[in-house]
Order: sequence, then structure tokens, then C-alpha cells
Amino acid sequence: MRKLAFTLFLLFAFVTSWAQAPDKHPVKWTSKIEKKSDNEYIITLDGTIEDKWHVYSQFTPDGGALPLEITFNNDKDNFQAVGKAEESPYEKAFNKTFGVDEYFWSHNVQLKQVIRTTNPNNNLVQLDLFYQVCKEVCIQGNFFFEYDLKNLTAKEVKLFSDPTTAAKAETPKKAEEVKPASAPKKAKGDDKGIMTIFIVAFFSGFAALLTPCVFPMIPMTVSVFTKASKTRAQGIRNAIFFGLSIIIIYVLLGSIVTALFGVDSLNRLSTNVWFNLIFFALLVFFAISFLGGFEIMLPNSWANKVDRQADRGGFVGILFMALALAIVSFSCTGPIVGTLLVEAASKGGLAPVIGMVGFSSALALPFMLFAMFPGWMNSLPKSGGWLNTVKVSLGFLELALAFKFLSKADLVTQSHLLEREIFLVIWIAVFGAWALYLFGKLVLPHDTPVSYISVGRLLTGLLILSFTIYLIPGLWGAPLKLISGFPPPLRYSESPDGVGRSNISGSLPEGAKLVGKDIMAFEDYDKGLAYAKEVGKPVMIDFTGYGCENCRKMEDNVWSDDRIHSILKDEVVLISLYVDATEELPEAQQYRSETTGRKVKTVGNKWFEFQVKKYGAAAQPLYVVIDHEENHLNEPVGYTPDVEEYLQWLKDGVAKFNKE
Repeated sequence: MRKLAFTLFLLFAFVTSWAQAPDKHPVKWTSKIEKKSDNEYIITLDGTIEDKWHVYSQFTPDGGALPLEITFNNDKDNFQAVGKAEESPYEKAFNKTFGVDEYFWSHNVQLKQVIRTTNPNNNLVQLDLFYQVCKEVCIQGNFFFEYDLKNLTAKEVKLFSDPTTAAKAETPKKAEEVKPASAPKKAKGDDKGIMTIFIVAFFSGFAALLTPCVFPMIPMTVSVFTKASKTRAQGIRNAIFFGLSIIIIYVLLGSIVTALFGVDSLNRLSTNVWFNLIFFALLVFFAISFLGGFEIMLPNSWANKVDRQADRGGFVGILFMALALAIVSFSCTGPIVGTLLVEAASKGGLAPVIGMVGFSSALALPFMLFAMFPGWMNSLPKSGGWLNTVKVSLGFLELALAFKFLSKADLVTQSHLLEREIFLVIWIAVFGAWALYLFGKLVLPHDTPVSYISVGRLLTGLLILSFTIYLIPGLWGAPLKLISGFPPPLRYSESPDGVGRSNISGSLPEGAKLVGKDIMAFEDYDKGLAYAKEVGKPVMIDFTGYGCENCRKMEDNVWSDDRIHSILKDEVVLISLYVDATEELPEAQQYRSETTGRKVKTVGNKWFEFQVKKYGAAAQPLYVVIDHEENHLNEPVGYTPDVEEYLQWLKDGVAKFNKE
């Protein structure tokens, strides 16, 4: 028993930690420069790679890891590189995931680059080394070296790596000019966001219990434990182990999702158009299944094989009993788990793991408690048609949630195909149909004919109907704070100024738009800063995103407070920088990111790069109050749903500007 428990613990710990980035960079670099001839020099770079990490050659084929790259910052009219850098021997292996060969170094790497000077008066060479280093996860590295041609000395100036770890410096021209930006405090909403994921997942687990695939399994499973256990103590131990097995199985699923996509990649995917379109289709698929269109079933052979293992008895048998429960109940739990993983994936980090901990804990708890206290079984309601009613209700809810992902894709592309009014019409139709179903006016497949509806069903129907009626004024511009973050923002509508109001956007300064109904915001940093200098007001930078739910919640629930609204409208110049804007930059303005290693091609890439380099944070929203010299006046903050806390922060920044 101890060996098995220890093995399971190690397996869980390993998979959970798989996708975590290292505390320090896994490659150490040194460099030197030597004179080869009167106008040629050899630059040597030696890298020491930590065990099990790989750095990829500049010649590794496309389709796999990012290749190493050497560039020079001040080579124009001063010197030129003579061909590609010479490399020490590398290993070659086929990557099954990407389907390509990869060339990499495992422990040590040496690079030699020859340069030829063209300006005899120049004694400074600046080399930028970019590469990717991978183990179970991949991170980017970017080292910057300066070389003195006169004294033949080399100096490392700054290391760039994971954009979420620290603030980044501007690309240096001289060593003495390098001034790292100070990093903001951790966004206050981060921990709350993870806790929200856990709470939602926990209640989703209880919802899964009340489905036809799971609820009838409770008495069946409990009876197995009571019959197989010779003593009460043994029955309690078996019940606890069964519950823990359920948790381990689902947590492993969340861990695998995190490991496959990577901790930071999940967060980046949340605003990806294709990610949101795919999961819109997936949730519609799940919803149709719950509504009775078809059953989602895993192959019967899987269940049969697992059942045979469950007959072995002992703790191994109990573990396979838990796995059998997960497989047999998949047609009901699968859509819920899939929805949770989709939502958690959009949060990034270990959210999928946390979500599965919450879901599986709620799912396992009744099995454990009823197995420990069999007498409680008498209080359980009997199975019946009410279980299908719960399942269908979950289908309506999944269908409504699906349009949140479609809306996010539309917002990111700014296609205006699913504006606020259309979104609300769809939700009114879905929740209205749900209410009619609960009132017995709609009958779906697998429903049991009834001559009356229960009081609980009536009250739930009235609640859904009330919510449906609450949505209707939103068609005419009501803020609908109860669902802020779900529908498109007020400005993303057919009548952004409100039904019956004249268009006031034409009177705004060049480059400014309205946020809400009367808060002016610039979407270009330089134009906004210039306007702030002109009118003598501080700047509040709002790093946001079209697909950022917490940004919309802040705008709807916090910015709408009269005191905060007044400051944003009259006392600061607001600059909203959308990090997911898809508009392409002119070719001449595109460059490779120093923080992510990717090419900065869009306006959104540009503002994300600016946020990470200047303020050392990658999450949105991020709020910064600055003066006209671009110094921040107080500590930047992230998602801050507490109105009083945000108000004091905003007042503090404005007050410090006025004292200058």
C-alpha cells in the first residue's frame, strides 16, 4: 500500500511540475574576442547547458524548436559578419511531435563568428545572441555582449529570458545607458482568478454528480465497498483511497493539458482567434450532446479492459474502479470537464490543474462520504427524469457559454459580426428557451413525460426567466453589470453612443475614442502622451485586450463608480493599449522581440512588447499612472475589483502629479 501510494504521489508531483519554468536560466555564456588580421576579428561564445536541456542550432530545420540566431546592433557602416557562425558538433534527433529532425547541443556549445571592420574609427561591437532552450518546456534566451576592439575585451550587458520573470531593459547602445525598468507589484486579481477557477470547478463537479451517468453510480459503488470490506475501518480506508484515486485521475488530465501547451502558451492562446473558434465549435458540440442530440461515448473496449483490472481487488483494483467510473460517466462529465479545461486554459499557468482539483474533489466527496457512512444513502433522492432535466439544463448553459468564445474571436479581429446587440439577442433566446423547457413547454429527447412540474423546477424556471428579462434592456444600452466580461463592451455595438443619442465621437481629438459612453481614450501612446502635455494632465496607461474579460469587468464594475468615472473623464488622459490588436505594422517597423523571441508584426505585439519591457508584466489589465517624462507616479496595478482600493490608487497617482 505504501509503495503504491508513494508511486502515485511521485507521478502526480512529476506531471504537475512538468510544465514549470526553471528558477534560473539553464544556460551560462562566456565570450571573448581575438584579432585574426588587421581588419578581422574572431568572436567566441561558450555556453554551458544544464543537464537534460537542449539548445538548438542555427541550422535546425523549420517546424521544430526556434533556431539560434546571432545579430549585430551597430554593424551598419562599422563592420560586417563574415558568413554564419561556426558551430561545435551538434546532435541530431527526430522529433515525433513536430515531425522534423532537430539539431541541438546537450551539455556544451561553442560558436565562433568572424567579423570584418569597415570603419577604422569604431572600437565597439554589439552582439545579440538569441536562442531557444528546451527540456519538457521551452524558454527563450537573449544575451547581449559588447566588445572593445581596441583592448580586445568582452562584456555581457544584459540577459533577457522569460518575459514574466522580471522587467526588461531597452536595447542598449552603450553599456552605461542600460537602465532596467522597475517591475510592478503582482496583479492583485491573480490569486482571486485561480480561486474563482477552483470554486467554479468545485460546483461544476457537484453539477456532474446530478447527471444520469453519475448519480446512479453512487449506490452501486458504495454497495461494492460495503460488501468487500471485512471491517468498518477497512471500508473507510477503501473509500478514502477511491476518492483520492478520482482526484488523481482528473488532476493528471489537467496536468497533461498544462504540460502539452506550456504554462505561458495557454495564456497567449486565450486571445488567439483560432483557439476561440475551435472551442466555440467544441462547446456547441457538447451542448447538443447534453440536449439529447447524441451521446459522447468512449470505446467500450476501454471500459471492459479497465473493469477487468478493477476485479483484481485491493488498492490497485480500487484505482481501476475510479478509472472505470471516469470512463463510464464520460458522456456526462466529458462536456463539463472539456468546458472547464477550455476556460482554465484561457487563464494560463496551472489553472487547468487547479480546475481539475476542484472538479474532482466535488465529484469524489459524495462517494467517499456515503461509503464511510452507508446509512446516509437513505436520504438520497431516487433516480428519475429529474436527472435528464439537470443534464439538459447544463446543455443550455454550455450553449450560452459557447458564444463567449465566438465573441472573443470577433473582438480580437474587430470584425463586428457579433456585436453586443446580436450577442444579447442570442443569450435572450437561449435562456428564454431554457425557461420554457423548465416550465414544461418544450420537450426534448430522453425526457420523461410528466403531468406536472415540481416546485424546485418551477422556481428555477422563474429564476432563469427573470435573468432573461434582465438582459432585454441591454439591447438599448443598459450596462448589465451582472454579466460584465461576457458580452462585448458597450462601445462594440450598433449604437455605441446609446439608442437615440447623436454621435459625439466626431468632437474628440485626433486618435481618441470613447470608452463606455463619455470617457475619452487614445489607442496610440505617442498621440496620447502629446495630448496630455498639451492639456497638462497625467497619463493613465491601460494595458488591455479586446478579448480580456477582467478588463471588461473593471470597465463595467469599477470605472463606472461615479468617483472613478469622474477622475478618468476629467483629471487624467487615458491611453488604452490593446495587446491583442491584429492590425499589421508597416514592414519597416517590424522587428524581433527581445522578450519572447517572436517577430513583432502587429500593433498588439508592439504594445505587449512595450508592456513587458517597460513594466515587467505580461498580464492584462495593467494600469500605470505616469507623468510627462514617462515616470510612473505610483506602483502599477493589475485587476483590482475592489472599488475603494482602486480609487485610492488612482487618487494617489493624480495627487503626486499635481505636486510636481
